Amino acid sequence: MDLSGFIVQILNGFAEASSLFLVAAGLSLIFGVTRIVNFAHGSLYMLGIYVAYSIVQELGNSAFGFWFSLLLAALAIGVLGALVEIVLLRRIYRAPELFQLLATFALVLIFRDAALFIWGPQDLLGPIAPGLDGSIKILGHYFPKYDLVLILIGPVVLGLLWLLLTRTRWGTLVRAATQDREMLGALGVNQAWLFTAVFALGAFLAALGGAVQIPRLPANLTLDLGVIGDAFVIVVVGGMGSIPGAYVAALIIAELKAMCIALGTVSLFGVEFDFPRLTLVVEFIFMALVLVFRPWGLFGKEASVSRNSAPIEAPYRPATAPFKWFIAVVIAAVAALPLMSEWLPYAPVLALDIMVAALFALSLHFIMGPGGMHSFGHAAYYGLGAYGAALLLKSAAFSMGWSMAIAPIIAGFGALIFGWFCVRLAGVYLAMLTLAFGQIVWSVIYQWDSFTGGSNGMIGIWPAEWLSGDAYYYFAFAIVIISAIVLRRLLFSPFGYALRAARDSGLRADALGINVKRVQLVAFVIAGVFAGLAGVLYVFSKGSASPEIIWVGKSVDGLVMVLLGGIQTLIGPIVGAATFQFLQDYFMGITDYWLALFGGVILLIVLVFPQGVAGYFKEFFDYRAAKRNQALAASKE
Repeated sequence: MDLSGFIVQILNGFAEASSLFLVAAGLSLIFGVTRIVNFAHGSLYMLGIYVAYSIVQELGNSAFGFWFSLLLAALAIGVLGALVEIVLLRRIYRAPELFQLLATFALVLIFRDAALFIWGPQDLLGPIAPGLDGSIKILGHYFPKYDLVLILIGPVVLGLLWLLLTRTRWGTLVRAATQDREMLGALGVNQAWLFTAVFALGAFLAALGGAVQIPRLPANLTLDLGVIGDAFVIVVVGGMGSIPGAYVAALIIAELKAMCIALGTVSLFGVEFDFPRLTLVVEFIFMALVLVFRPWGLFGKEASVSRNSAPIEAPYRPATAPFKWFIAVVIAAVAALPLMSEWLPYAPVLALDIMVAALFALSLHFIMGPGGMHSFGHAAYYGLGAYGAALLLKSAAFSMGWSMAIAPIIAGFGALIFGWFCVRLAGVYLAMLTLAFGQIVWSVIYQWDSFTGGSNGMIGIWPAEWLSGDAYYYFAFAIVIISAIVLRRLLFSPFGYALRAARDSGLRADALGINVKRVQLVAFVIAGVFAGLAGVLYVFSKGSASPEIIWVGKSVDGLVMVLLGGIQTLIGPIVGAATFQFLQDYFMGITDYWLALFGGVILLIVLVFPQGVAGYFKEFFDYRAAKRNQALAASKE
């Protein structure tokens, strides 16, 4: 491409940066004040496009009507954001941060089905702004007039936000809240309404970022998860809570994508590099590099410890005799399901799906619960196991047994490489780096058509004849039970105690002679191996592998399973996986809007059982046992 074409692509990057900045700025504000990682922020962006489309159809015949419609749509979503904060989020500010994430994920499901109900499944493209149709000629290339306006919107909004945050009393309170919310409350400031106002402003900015896209981007139901990844990347790269950092990061990432498109296919030393393919993953590569060398982002500061986090978790204790009997009964019931297939033909299929999901959730819980390391990219190891087995079987002509044995090791090796970088970070920065590595793995598998099948995936990966039918069911059942026992034994071993010590206080653990980073890295590898084993069981049960099993949505499913069951108990991931798979399967069969129904149940669980389903029953039985002991002690007196 000539220099003039390259410059035009740079201008395209400036236009894209403005929209990304609007979304990321809102997310950065919300996180800076409330400390909530708002997964529903992408949904607010999506709703902004849909609402703007509807209003523009009524008012957009003139330039004033068009721009007023976009502003009105953003204001409407801002009001929606305020209602969400008042009705839902205000009730869970003192819940563990991951449960707040779970609540916002439930909103994603509800908002998506609400959009499906109101606007239908079809894509909707709005009109061009009156007076801005057509293009102008720049250096011999045509450039849309509307994109020139978008280029200006970003800096204008940045300037207005800077004035709001630095020249008004409200802005001073917001900046103070990002430093120490409790002290602000002690000074008599009404934190509740401050949080509401910040959430409303963040929702307004997200919706405005979507609304200005209606001439360029059709409204569709996949925009929520598509944009939230970019928004997370920009906020983390720029630095949590930094508005100027968000703009600089948006600019860098948008320009990186634009340059990849501008470079096209380049031949270096006889090897062709298809740079446009990198647009799917270049932002995650950049984020990974930034976090490795500057862990708090370009403009960020080390996150202060939140004082509203949940109390320190109680230590794990061995199961009681009645609970062991209960587990034995459940195992016997699951083992008997194939024998009842004549009456319950679908039960073994659902049970096998639950087993695979349970092993995946157990592997994630191993680093989340005892390790205290949150992962948004755990599906990478699940996918490495699944694709590793598929490629060994189909391409390398290995037997099924060797494929099953080697694939988890491949996943563990991937966890070793990624974990070496990840254990150097903590909190949301660690979670975002895991997301980056997960997306990099997904991009490689998605685009390597000649090796992995690309977007079409791989098919025909079935177990050997001697392991088909019910035999594979019992084989997978045995693998899951053995894996659960091994993980449990590890947690009650010296290594498990060291891992929990590193979670509770890294400084004290280090003072006791524990190599904290090494322990955490080993935990990463163990979790990766068992996640890869779950992927192996999945690919031989379904006969195929596709890139969707590595997409961020699969990692989110794992998070939901762990949190639904309860992160404080060892049985929690299994209960969460069973609850997740059963509810999802049941709701899909009774309504087209099953996502909203599923999201509503998740919200109910978050509000009623903030410790998870298994965690709630554990607390209930512990309470009953304590009451019995008190009564027994009183009777002896």
